[in-house]
Amino acid sequence: MAEDLIIPESASKAEKYEAVLPQIKALITYENDLTANLANVSAALKTTFDFFWVGFYISNGNELVLGPFQGPVACTRIKFDKGVCGAAYSQQSTLLVDDVDKFPGHIACSSASKSEIVVPIIKDGEVKMVLDVDSMSLADFDKTDQKYLEQVADMLAEKF
Repeated sequence: MAEDLIIPESASKAEKYEAVLPQIKALITYENDLTANLANVSAALKTTFDFFWVGFYISNGNELVLGPFQGPVACTRIKFDKGVCGAAYSQQSTLLVDDVDKFPGHIACSSASKSEIVVPIIKDGEVKMVLDVDSMSLADFDKTDQKYLEQVADMLAEKF
């Protein structure tokens, strides 16, 4: 079945999130395969916002392992105590980083990435994975992104 996103081009950031969230929910509601759902969510977010990189790191043992993503090649494994993804995992909270070069221990998978938001996906008090979104612009993420990306994380947590 072919899927097309319907996003108004001239919409504000919040309006784009309001338009894409129900479409993401429709994409994942009747699909139980984790890989398929993560791939479609990353594609929907990348397509809607033209982020530099959108993807998932999945908890595996004592590290996060690269899952489905959209964008250039990425780091494959991240220790729980390393980088923005590891910090969001360990703190079990969303991290907004305006300038990744100023984040202590930042892992530079790409020198083109300038700012980042990482949202943990939590089920039954345990972080299952993180949603990682990177931008080529400084300070590109704000509370609007946090609000809506946390809603995406909640949708995905329900699928476990």
